[in-house]
Amino acid sequence: MTIRLGYQMPNFSYSDSVADLFPTVIAQAREAESAGFDTAFVMDHFYQLPGIGKPDEPMLEAYTALGALATATETIQLSALVTGNTYRNPPMLAKTVSTLDVVSGGRAVLGIGAGWFELEHRQFGYEFGTFTDRFERLDEALQIIAPMLQGERPTFDGKWYHVEDAINEPRIRNDLPILLGGSGEKKTFRLAAQFAHHLNIICNAAEIPRKLQALDARCEEVGRDRSTLETSYLAFVIIDESGDRARQLQQEFLLTQGVDLSTASDEERAAATQRQFCGSPDEVAEQIQTRVLDKGIDGIVLNLVVNGHEPGIVELTGRTLRPLVGG
Repeated sequence: MTIRLGYQMPNFSYSDSVADLFPTVIAQAREAESAGFDTAFVMDHFYQLPGIGKPDEPMLEAYTALGALATATETIQLSALVTGNTYRNPPMLAKTVSTLDVVSGGRAVLGIGAGWFELEHRQFGYEFGTFTDRFERLDEALQIIAPMLQGERPTFDGKWYHVEDAINEPRIRNDLPILLGGSGEKKTFRLAAQFAHHLNIICNAAEIPRKLQALDARCEEVGRDRSTLETSYLAFVIIDESGDRARQLQQEFLLTQGVDLSTASDEERAAATQRQFCGSPDEVAEQIQTRVLDKGIDGIVLNLVVNGHEPGIVELTGRTLRPLVGG
């Protein structure tokens, strides 16, 4: 498995017609596939996230959407970025992602994290617990899921989860990859070093060198060769052939989040845009190269939250960034 250029779809607020929603998702996934993206991602949430929109804006259930995308695409890998561990019991998740792998002909990736969005936990009736609780649960879950994906039948009696000789059939392979996503230098990175094939790092771009140093340390602690754990960075990209239009789109989007770039201080502007890469294709490529790839990250997972649903924008982004990551 390699994830050097991934496309995440976190925004489904395309039009007033629900009937048009999923055809637009399919169109983006197909455009990403043809443009050289290696993986298509959706989020595993029930509500839209703060920083993107309001809770009642459209949000698809992740694995139903991924199963549909499996039949609408041919080569691109499919994953959630990332599955909330708290929403499914571990053997059910192993079964779910293995079924996606069978349906897609071996293209599934298990993206997983501890879970963090308290509102949807509370309103949907899922136990949220403490930060420590959620990471204890993720640790136990991976001790069940990883062997099930490898064709083993684990028995596990933990604080949070209990399974007995858990069977996972059918499987198309015994090496379905695991991706962890997050920013936690101690807990998330330790679990990635222990269980994952890939780590998607979510942080401000300026923090990347420190994050990679921490990852080096976690790998050393568990005796893992750091070069065997691939990394990517989650980037919010706003791109257009016209850099001025891209910056206008950025300004309009940030206004919906309560930030007016025209009156913001330098500090406020930096805080609002530190995970964003905005401008013309050449400008975005230069920003991704210098702010992310030159720091030692292997690949990019990006979303186009403002205009990715517009035909041609995903293709433009792939054409712009694929050469930077070895495509």
